[in-house]
Amino acid sequence: MSQILPFPPDVEWRVDRSPVAYPQALADMEARAAAIHAGEADERVWLIEHPPLYTAGTSADPAELIDPRFPVHDAGRGGRYTYHGPGQRIGYLNIDLGKRGKDVRNFVHHLEGWMIAALSDLGIAARRAEGRIGIWTDDRDGREAKIGALGIRVRRWVTLHGFSINVDPDLTHFTGIVPCGISEYPVTSIEALGGSASMAALDDALRAHFPAFLNRLGRCGTGVEQCGTGR
Repeated sequence: MSQILPFPPDVEWRVDRSPVAYPQALADMEARAAAIHAGEADERVWLIEHPPLYTAGTSADPAELIDPRFPVHDAGRGGRYTYHGPGQRIGYLNIDLGKRGKDVRNFVHHLEGWMIAALSDLGIAARRAEGRIGIWTDDRDGREAKIGALGIRVRRWVTLHGFSINVDPDLTHFTGIVPCGISEYPVTSIEALGGSASMAALDDALRAHFPAFLNRLGRCGTGVEQCGTGR
């Protein structure tokens, strides 16, 4: 079951309540990106869950696939191996950077900020970590732990893929891989941190902060990178 809502300015906000197979999601996302480039569709935020699976980014090292207990899919995005499964909110973003500054690094920076702001609404003090990808926080033992991941591809200035945030997944499923190539730090979730936020509450927080995220994309001279330098 899907819920599709118009979301100004001309961005479709879609939420699927049942898990979506990865090949189906990938094909849908790629078709939407092509339609946006052709001027035949609006931009879209698609919030979904997947059945348990691993995805391999373009920099994936086979040595980091420790136990392929779930299907492994080539994703075509940047990054290495990651896990997706029930209890994890995945956001696939088809955003037209051609009209929003043509700045990929600026997009990624503000995507991180959007995730951090949404988690803050749920009582999670999340942050970036210098030299490490993803969104980080401190677990109940005071260790730095990863709570969110992101991987992006840009085709003809339209974005594909996006982010994931751990609400209440089975964290043991991450042990089949080296998540994003980082073995020194654990993975955590809102539930593991003692939070009681639901998937719906996270969706509401993401929706509340989305306009600010979108409005920042066209800003040049942010200290991240000048517009027009993305690939």
